[in-house]
Amino acid sequence: MTDQDQAAGALPSGRFEGRDAFQQLVRDALAAAAREGWRELVLCDADFADWPLGERAVVESLNAWSTAGRRMVLLARRWDEVPRTHPRFVAWRRTWAHVIEAHGCASADPLELPSALWSPAWVMERRDPLRCNGFCGAEPERRVQVRETLQEWLRKSSVAFPATTLGL
Repeated sequence: MTDQDQAAGALPSGRFEGRDAFQQLVRDALAAAAREGWRELVLCDADFADWPLGERAVVESLNAWSTAGRRMVLLARRWDEVPRTHPRFVAWRRTWAHVIEAHGCASADPLELPSALWSPAWVMERRDPLRCNGFCGAEPERRVQVRETLQEWLRKSSVAFPATTLGL
């Protein structure tokens, strides 16, 4: 067991059910990422509507996580609602654009695109986004499977959600 496996041991492993449980897992995972120094994060969802990304505590965790050598990849079907639903997150994304790579996959079916948070230490995947049910854990097999799925979707995507919008 690696140090990252042991560190992620504080996060739950197994099935989760419901929007509240899902949102708490996102909060806890991002707090763990900051506390334990996870070097890479991948967040994927059709539109991030259910994610607590705009909460002050989540943005504080992301600020604490955002140090040298960190990398985040974001993947969504569409980004047009995120500025309205998560303004604190958008401001954070603007500040830390140099560590964030954002992609869009507009052709994806919203129910096919994974809803997942991946790290080298721990992973969470909503298998049923409508009911917010899924699995989470630090098992290597689970992390590899989710990572491969996300990589496949990233290959189908293109750069999106710019940190700033330049006008004339």
